Amino acid sequence: MVVAEEMVIPSAGDSSVSSIVPAVITRQPNVLVSEGVLAADCIVLFVVDGLGWHQIQRYRDELPCLGEALATPITTVAPSTTAAALTSICTGVLPGEHGVIGHKVDTPDGLLNCLRWTSGSKLMLKDVSPIDFQPVEPFLGSSPPVVTRAEFQRSGFTQAHLRNGQFCGWWSPATLVTEIDTQVRAGAPFVYAYYDGLDMVAHVHGLGRHYLDELKFVDALVERIVAEVPEDVALLVTADHGMVEVGDEIFDIDEELVKRTSRTSGEARFLWLHAKDGDNSGLLEAAKIHSDVAWVVGIDQVLDERWFGVHVTPEARERMGEVAIVAREAVALMDPRHPDAPHLIARHGSMTQEEMLVPFLSFS
Repeated sequence: MVVAEEMVIPSAGDSSVSSIVPAVITRQPNVLVSEGVLAADCIVLFVVDGLGWHQIQRYRDELPCLGEALATPITTVAPSTTAAALTSICTGVLPGEHGVIGHKVDTPDGLLNCLRWTSGSKLMLKDVSPIDFQPVEPFLGSSPPVVTRAEFQRSGFTQAHLRNGQFCGWWSPATLVTEIDTQVRAGAPFVYAYYDGLDMVAHVHGLGRHYLDELKFVDALVERIVAEVPEDVALLVTADHGMVEVGDEIFDIDEELVKRTSRTSGEARFLWLHAKDGDNSGLLEAAKIHSDVAWVVGIDQVLDERWFGVHVTPEARERMGEVAIVAREAVALMDPRHPDAPHLIARHGSMTQEEMLVPFLSFS
């Protein structure tokens, strides 16, 4: 797969995943959410993990439901990864404000895997409070039904990005539709729903036949939601990120960078370098050894260009490193100090068009 070389910096305006929930909850229209949608008795927001805009366009002829929907590309957040993006979707603010700045985030208590809420094999719920770590109230403080996998109910990440929601767990995709329809018919004005199967298939199998078959399943799933819920319901579909197939193009960062850093954070397509003993002199130049396959950018440029939004809290800034290595080509860059990192065929996290552009689809 050819990865676009033009960097996509996230939108801080209405054409961002973060702009959907505020419009729906306040019933204030914006560029994406129209007055017609807001006039519906109920609005369902269905987030499909890994459903990139370019992936839909590539297979459009094989997706009768998604392919015919009123659609527009919007930007996800930086990094283009699940923990950061889902938190932005649910809170309505960008990662610089909510503080979930990546998949693995540097904290005083260790490197926090935000999805598992672990550091290594240790569960971190007692060490890192999800509410303190991510203080922005999801859903603007309201309590909509949230339809997601049942096993996520007690996780730290659920507390961080879905707290106060009325948890409605599903055990199979078929019952995901059942839970959505049940909440709609119970009179909920807004229902949030999430499906992660497409992302998992892409990680394990790449973007070939398995991905297409799962994409067709998602298409049928959306079609079934439309068919099951009453006619006065508006369905909005979006995603947290797109995907890039890297296959075996996996490389360790340069040995000199390992010597100059105390640790790395983030993920293999958006890797933060944390200078050893706070000494970042020459680190940016040293990191440019990877500029043949990645954008290598210092923290000052990241902040000046507002990758993480206009507002960056002191807590979010502390979690960032001094230099970001952001994959431009279809590669993964690993820290050899973390040899247990999984081998994923397709990945995300960077700021290429394939990863940053996601669909906004409206069915009403």
